[in-house]
Amino acid sequence: MKIRKAVIPVAGLGTRFLPATKSIPKEMLTIVDRPTIQYIVEEVVASGIEQVILVTSSGKSAIENHFDYDFELDTVLQMKKKEIMAEELNHISNLIDIVSVRQKKPLGLGHAIWSTRNVVGNEPFVVVLGDDLVLSKEPCCRQMISLFEEVQESIVAIQRVPMDQTKNYGIVEGQPYKERTYKVEKMFEKPAPGVTESNMAIIGRYILQPEIFSLLEETEPGYGGEIQLTDALLKLSRKRAMYAYEFEGMRFDAGDKLGYLKAIIAFGTRHPELGEEFKQYIKQVSADF
Repeated sequence: MKIRKAVIPVAGLGTRFLPATKSIPKEMLTIVDRPTIQYIVEEVVASGIEQVILVTSSGKSAIENHFDYDFELDTVLQMKKKEIMAEELNHISNLIDIVSVRQKKPLGLGHAIWSTRNVVGNEPFVVVLGDDLVLSKEPCCRQMISLFEEVQESIVAIQRVPMDQTKNYGIVEGQPYKERTYKVEKMFEKPAPGVTESNMAIIGRYILQPEIFSLLEETEPGYGGEIQLTDALLKLSRKRAMYAYEFEGMRFDAGDKLGYLKAIIAFGTRHPELGEEFKQYIKQVSADF
């Protein structure tokens, strides 16, 4: 079955970025010349996705507005002969069909995904976290969809992390299936030291079978008093096969201050207009200090 829909949860409060996110959604913080959420949407569009489902909360209207058509702004840009800028804004509003679902209570990622059940329906779908950026030659979602076309089962994207950081992630144990791919055997949500010897950490990309919705509905609140997606994924992996895919590319947690700065440098140094000058400036600043 073809993957047509992508769920992007953007309901979080962004407390790691306060006070910047007091009035601006963290997903609207800019990486070079576009907000984080635009990079995410462009990735799923480049991967062949046909519809984006945003899971929002109060105060997140700026995200929806960013992808909407602004007649007044378009008119002003046309009058001022700023056609290139007008074309860019029209490109954004025409990227993809976007619908929104409101997460009414902050009950965690699992609950956010469960909230989309009536829009997703009975078909597999992609989940992409709104502040997890991946810089790669082939879009990370496209890499995962290619694997799904072969295995037709749920997939979690993983990366190797230092063992002292495993407590910050969902961790997978599994047996090799083929290059960069493992068949999942066990999963742990933010395990304490010594619980697992695996350092395969789940990052913000998933392909899920629709059975996940009934499992999420049955899942009791776990770590942090929230409905954890990892708990439901473990149940799903016991019912049918699940795979972990070690994606090709660089991942940035743009919801973290240091990760955000790293993303700016990585994307900025590759910018077609500003990249070379930005590289020289970084060298100059590094030398000065």
